Parts: sequence; structure tokens; C-alpha cells
Amino acid sequence: MPSFILGKDAKLYYGPSGTSPTTEMTNVRDVTLNLEAGEADVTTRANSGWRATAPTLRECTCEFEMVWDPDDAGFTAVKDAFLTSGLIALKILDKAEGQGPDGDFAITSFSRNEALEEAITVSVTAKLSVFRQWVEAVGHP
Repeated sequence: MPSFILGKDAKLYYGPSGTSPTTEMTNVRDVTLNLEAGEADVTTRANSGWRATAPTLRECTCEFEMVWDPDDAGFTAVKDAFLTSGLIALKILDKAEGQGPDGDFAITSFSRNEALEEAITVSVTAKLSVFRQWVEAVGHP
């Protein structure tokens, strides 16, 4: 068993907001999941001249690219969420029975790319609005 997971085996699921999505979004490539936390300065004089930092609120952003395909249901769901300022349920997992965030996301960027010798694509940025859960499959490290 390999000690790594390939990006091609990762899964992105979508569905209506308020639900845990189960439909795989297959028209995606180059997905990036950004998980970050804000910082609070908790430095005191007792820390021997060293700054002390504590994490505060967490953020989750998912960026991905899709082929421009108006007949694809996943493409249409993302586009509609952007155009209506609505939310879309996304679950971003490292593999089919893997781990990652599950929640409702706002689509904050839906940018079309029209390279001369490539298929038209759209670059999407989705930001977490409602955190549902961190999915963690049984037996997953």
C-alpha cells in the first residue's frame, strides 16, 4: 500500500446547500484546498522576549478549474451559485473514503479563461460560509 495519495484520486462532491453532498463533480482539475487560521498576539513579559501567537478563527477556501461546459450539471450548479449569490454544498476529500471539509460555500470568483489553443475553462474560488463537519473515514490516518 503506497504511503501517498495522488491528486487524481481526490474527490470533490457538490449538492444543494444545507445537505451533505454525494454527487461527484468530475469536470474539475487542479483543486487547491486552503485551510488557514487568524492569529492573536498573546505575548507576555514572562515569555523571555519571544512573541507568542495563538490561532483564532479558521478559514477554508477551495480553488479549482473546470472545463467550460454548460451541459455539465456540476458546472451549472457552481455558475448558478455565483450568479444568484447563493450557497452550494461542497465536500473536498483527499480520496473517495477520505477526509476533508464538508460545508456550504459561497462562490466568490467565476473567471473564464480563453487560451488560444486550449479548451475554454473557468477558474473558481469557493469560500466556506457554513461549516458542517470534518469528514474522516474510519481507518484513515
